[in-house]
Amino acid sequence: MTNEEFNQFCKNLPATTYVVQWNNSHVWKVGGKVFAISGLGKQPTQNGSNKGDVPAITFKTSTLNFDFLSDKSGYIPAPYFASRGMKWIQCIECHAELDEELAYYLQESHRLVSLGLTKKMQQELGLNQAH
Repeated sequence: MTNEEFNQFCKNLPATTYVVQWNNSHVWKVGGKVFAISGLGKQPTQNGSNKGDVPAITFKTSTLNFDFLSDKSGYIPAPYFASRGMKWIQCIECHAELDEELAYYLQESHRLVSLGLTKKMQQELGLNQAH
């Protein structure tokens, strides 16, 4: 998933806002809370050193998805977030074959973050409302 595809996908989710921050990262929020980031990450090598900066997409996950993705090739626990006990994952191999999978995780991140908003904020944004 390219930055352009990432931005277009996140833009189409309900009640999102976009900002460039943190070293020119593309940051998407819902209700003022971050749910997805696209920027450069450090790809670790087998011996623990870093290969250098690589395109990376970071998102919040459920505990179950965090455990699953932490052991899956192409994903790592998000360096800043996961080291603080948060369930965030970074996709470090964002190639076209993973686009559908990545879209699912981005949508799920949006849902998880929106559920953490106050009920009033959710209602104002038209999120998580029973129809």
